[in-house]
Amino acid sequence: MDILLQQLINGVTVGSVYALVALGYTMVYGIIGLINFAHGDVVMVGAMAATTLAVALVGADPGGASAWVAVLGALLLAVPLCMALGWTAERFAYRPLRRAPRLAALITAIGVSIVIQNIAMMVWGRNYLSFPHIIEPRLYQIGGARISLLQILIIISAAAIMAGLLLIVHRTRLGTAMRATAQNREVAGLMGVNINVVISAAFVIGSALAAVAGVMVTTYYGVAQYTMGFLLGLKAFTAAVLGGIGNLGGAMLGGLLLGIIESLGAGYIGALTNGVFGSNYQDVFSFIVLIVVLVFRPSGLLGERVGDRA
Repeated sequence: MDILLQQLINGVTVGSVYALVALGYTMVYGIIGLINFAHGDVVMVGAMAATTLAVALVGADPGGASAWVAVLGALLLAVPLCMALGWTAERFAYRPLRRAPRLAALITAIGVSIVIQNIAMMVWGRNYLSFPHIIEPRLYQIGGARISLLQILIIISAAAIMAGLLLIVHRTRLGTAMRATAQNREVAGLMGVNINVVISAAFVIGSALAAVAGVMVTTYYGVAQYTMGFLLGLKAFTAAVLGGIGNLGGAMLGGLLLGIIESLGAGYIGALTNGVFGSNYQDVFSFIVLIVVLVFRPSGLLGERVGDRA
């Protein structure tokens, strides 16, 4: 039971990050029907930029007030940088192909992903960057399991951000415009909605969420590298499909469920296979989930929520 509780805590922590990244996928897909495979690389850029600044601010003496200044500074650098990157990709790579077949936009997204990766490699190099241990490793007991201060911060922050996004989408004029554009772009435009602004806003907001997720990932695992966005992006896409791509609530649910499934798999795969497979095979579970969902319920758990994209 202690192992189960510990794996659930770990799963919710990782799942919170998956949910944030999945929201970026689902917002863009819900509005323009594009699977932005470059989104995971936006997370990577946020993680790399945050790590670079944190190392510069903290140096070899982590701890104290400088630790929180470093975290805040990392966010203040990563979020605007990723927002600018998302806006640039939409404006110059995706907008000219808005009327093109979906395959053209999909291939372009893969191309944008490759470009971002290679630019990141030239800027930061091929080696892993180590994020300084700037948050005190304080542990709390829950039953027989332990949860760290960092895990608590990640879970609470992710929950607050997701709640804020729901308020934006359902309680603001921008959110109303987004939902109208998702239903039918042409009709929304005739009603006075600036379609270009709405679509750019979806990319910018999704990229801001990706930046926060990147900071969470690099603080949690302690490393960042220019290829990290590929696998993380695929897992977040799996989470979006699991919950129902195009559905914000589905992305949140899918991210949490995927994190829990992956964590439980890592915790019990050794016992179930008599040691043949270890926790290093945990990534397999994400793609098994993707295959199962696509075969038996392609609309996801909460259903795909998309409109007529004229």
